[in-house]
Amino acid sequence: MTKELKQEYTLRIAQANKTQLITILYEMILLYLDEAREALDAEDRPGYRNAIRKIRGCMNELTESLHLEYEVARNLLQLYLFVNRELVHAGTHYDKEALAHVEAVIRPLKEAYGRIESMDVSGPVMANTQTVYAGLTYGKNDLTENITDPASNRGFFA
Repeated sequence: MTKELKQEYTLRIAQANKTQLITILYEMILLYLDEAREALDAEDRPGYRNAIRKIRGCMNELTESLHLEYEVARNLLQLYLFVNRELVHAGTHYDKEALAHVEAVIRPLKEAYGRIESMDVSGPVMANTQTVYAGLTYGKNDLTENITDPASNRGFFA
């Protein structure tokens, strides 16, 4: 993931509600799947293993966020466990087909949560974050981000 993408995801995560966080995790998984495929094509085994590790980290976040008292969450858990098994197989056998199985599960879930996002009117999960304004400056095609209150009390309140 490029530095610019990391900054973009950091900003989106800071401003996201619960549903948007799930969608962001799915997007990140798909991004890391592409990175894993590229690393496999380039015969970059450490890069491949790193991409698989990052996907598994995203999957762990998704799994831990489930509220298993609901049937839909138990169904998602089964899908997530399948994805984790495929990731273990992909990681040990360098198997592109296992990566395709992971994508076949994650892509429809991402699309479904993308449609649900419009119905979730709750506020951002993170509170007390910096406000960032982005816009075009006087220079041609330059994008500048301005942070308001850079010295404000972020994090824990005393």
